[in-house]
Amino acid sequence: MFQEYDVIVVGAGHAGCEAAAAAANLGSKTLLVTMNMQTIAQMSCNPAMGGIAKGQIVREIDAMGGYSGIVTDLSMIQFRMLNRSKGPAMWSPRAQSDRMLFHLKWREMLENTPNLDFYQDMVKSLLVKDGKVFGVVTGLGHEIKAKSVVLTNGTFLNGIVHIGEKNFGGGRMAEKAATGITEQLVSLGFESDRLKTGTPPRIDGRSLDYSKMEEQPGDPEMTGFSYLKTEKPLKQRSCWITYTNQTVHDILKTGFDRSPMFAGRIDGVGPRYCPSIEDKINRFAERERHQLFIEPEGWNTVEIYVNGFSTSLPEETQYEALRNIAGFENVKIFRPGYAIEYDYFPPTQLNYSLETKLIQNLFFAGQINGTTGYEEAACQGLMAGINAHQKTMHKEEVVLKRSEAYIGVLIDDLISKGTQEPYRMFTSRAEFRTLLRQDNADLRLTELSYRLGLASQERMNAVIEKRSSVEKIKNILKEFAVTPEQINPFFESINSSVISEKQKIQKALLRPDVELHQLTEAVPELNAILTNYSAESLEQASIQVKYEVYIEKEKELVKRMSQLEELEIPETFDYKKIVSLGNEAREKLTRVKPRTLGQASRISGINPSDVQILMIFMGR
Repeated sequence: MFQEYDVIVVGAGHAGCEAAAAAANLGSKTLLVTMNMQTIAQMSCNPAMGGIAKGQIVREIDAMGGYSGIVTDLSMIQFRMLNRSKGPAMWSPRAQSDRMLFHLKWREMLENTPNLDFYQDMVKSLLVKDGKVFGVVTGLGHEIKAKSVVLTNGTFLNGIVHIGEKNFGGGRMAEKAATGITEQLVSLGFESDRLKTGTPPRIDGRSLDYSKMEEQPGDPEMTGFSYLKTEKPLKQRSCWITYTNQTVHDILKTGFDRSPMFAGRIDGVGPRYCPSIEDKINRFAERERHQLFIEPEGWNTVEIYVNGFSTSLPEETQYEALRNIAGFENVKIFRPGYAIEYDYFPPTQLNYSLETKLIQNLFFAGQINGTTGYEEAACQGLMAGINAHQKTMHKEEVVLKRSEAYIGVLIDDLISKGTQEPYRMFTSRAEFRTLLRQDNADLRLTELSYRLGLASQERMNAVIEKRSSVEKIKNILKEFAVTPEQINPFFESINSSVISEKQKIQKALLRPDVELHQLTEAVPELNAILTNYSAESLEQASIQVKYEVYIEKEKELVKRMSQLEELEIPETFDYKKIVSLGNEAREKLTRVKPRTLGQASRISGINPSDVQILMIFMGR
């Protein structure tokens, strides 16, 4: 019934979809196994992609030839570029999506991907022999063989749903949990643990009074995520903002004694940076209110996602609290919020390729590694899919450095430091964020992906054209001079110092309060020269000119840091013999087995003196 596959991907969430697409597009015969074909790429939590640091990841996935950016552009109902008031390193795209359309577009793209088959069933165990995986066993008893397997089980491994004092097995509401895999992996020597996440109630939008809320419209220009020319919607839907209050908090507190989190019925640790509403009012008792974002779930539905009100309190407590929020006085609930507890495997058990250290050809991606968020899962899926293909075809693994991508930062953090709570990406986690901007992900990554055979010729041509245009614009800005008569009226209008002689426009652009679009409006002659260049190329050239000093500083820092990254540690290196290392350092280095001194230096608990000792013992 089944052929032998090159790659089997287990799970069709965001990680699984990207993994399957990457492996198949690279040429591997790929099978995507999911418990429910109707929930492919399901947005289990909020119907949105991107945000702070997460938007950068989506653009990196797109530059690498992944599908998340394209699907988001085709299904978005609102687009915003966050942090526009800050520097370009902080700009982060975010899109509100149509939940159902997002799923349909993902499925449509996967079904149109060559080399990709589908099968609906639960995978209950792996076929393993002599330390290698060679396939999977399904709930219906089928043995399907493959050269590599990628596990992207999300929150389904022994998942338990909690609502107040009620709990039942499930990977999501109304979907059964996956069993068998955790037990088998533990028997093979893997370490597992429990985490929790949660989701807010879904609301009937017809029951809300939006006149009592603040409207949050999208940006006038829908930039989108994909570097390809995707179709954007002609209109947008607004989101809305409202707030909790002391009455709401008092009502929520009445349910604390029946909260699974406070009553100790949940063992798993929840996400620190996306806490439940009960956790917020408990941890931040001094705050009189918390902001809530009222987000529509699509174009043609009245269903509303209450962002900021994640909860697992009893249903009646949720309802009473919601009714006391401004605009929610007559609220109707479609389904209550709930928490979900599930198994994960600490990611220090992985190599940088996301292949497990214990079992060859077995890869983990997504929440199984302790992360939270669609974007974090999707980028792991992309890299696991690429590396499963590479391993199958006996090719070199693909690893992105911390200086190359947020994806590299995320994977390095997971492998080197592990995580005891759901890991979420932030810009602050990246030490080279001036280099890792959302606007230049294509310039950073497309060439690598094109060499692999993942990014299309169309993408590569677009990058070549963009790079050429940016250099031409920078040369124009370097050579074009303006007279005091041309530019001083503009400088006066923004209270900036005037000039007394001709000045190159590049120098004017270096002023912190001046942007290129203002200069083209103020100087028609400059506008005439630049009018044929795309907004994207103009923005890129402007950023490179304005932030050249900072960009060069980071590049120099990357060079210095790369010296440690180039000092490889032999796999057989015995840390236990180095008595000058402390017990903690020996234990952590032995467990993680860092590949380079750079990775060793980033392991929690390893200090500079430990690195110096390692350098001495390695003859450096």
